[in-house]
Amino acid sequence: MYKIIKSFTISAAHHLDLTYDSPCAKTHGHNYVITVYCQSEKLDSNGMVVDFDEIKSLVGDVLDHKNLNDVLDFNPTAENVAKWIVDQVKTAYRCDVQESDGSIAIYEL
Repeated sequence: MYKIIKSFTISAAHHLDLTYDSPCAKTHGHNYVITVYCQSEKLDSNGMVVDFDEIKSLVGDVLDHKNLNDVLDFNPTAENVAKWIVDQVKTAYRCDVQESDGSIAIYEL
């Protein structure tokens, strides 16, 4: 099994729709550290699991410097964003979304 990991940072704003009072219900921003884990039993015709730049394009180009509530059709919690990223990258099996130091959400197939 071939595996790769791509990490990058994006800056984005969001607010959360919550059932309780929280400052996160107000629009605010994060410098998210995104880590995408991909795997494949076979390499593509270029000898890759997936091009690192393709991962950045599929995720970073859509989310970086955006209001996540404007571009995603769900409550943009770190957990939901991690799942969305795995859904976007066909070889991804895990994604870590770090909102801030010590606050990381993980989605794994």
